Amino acid sequence: MSTTVSGTSGVTFPDSTSMQTGQQACKAWVNFNGTGTVAIRGEYNVSSITDLGAGNYRVNFSTAMPDANYVVSGSANDDGGSSSYVWLGTGAGAYSNVLKTTSAVNVQAIYTTGNSVDSSTINVAIFSN
Repeated sequence: MSTTVSGTSGVTFPDSTSMQTGQQACKAWVNFNGTGTVAIRGEYNVSSITDLGAGNYRVNFSTAMPDANYVVSGSANDDGGSSSYVWLGTGAGAYSNVLKTTSAVNVQAIYTTGNSVDSSTINVAIFSN
């Protein structure tokens, strides 16, 4: 069900159920400190973070995704290292312990030099149907 606002644009807003279960909804998100003892600052549908070593983390979901075809989006900040930015990815090639299942996904913070690095602020968002 949805709500339509009258007027020339006819804007339609999803109802609360659609916002939680529809394709437009973020199914899980987390903001965490990836340095020292890993600590979650805020989350939705994330039960824990596992530290897998320098710059490598596992995001564990509270409620499983319907399948492993979800989208992972994220960012990691540069803590003053030798490179201009840090990339956050789900891992490729020799860089990562790749895992993407219905219950968890591994993410990795990587400098442009290709080195994995712990980051003080990591953000991950998961979108799925």
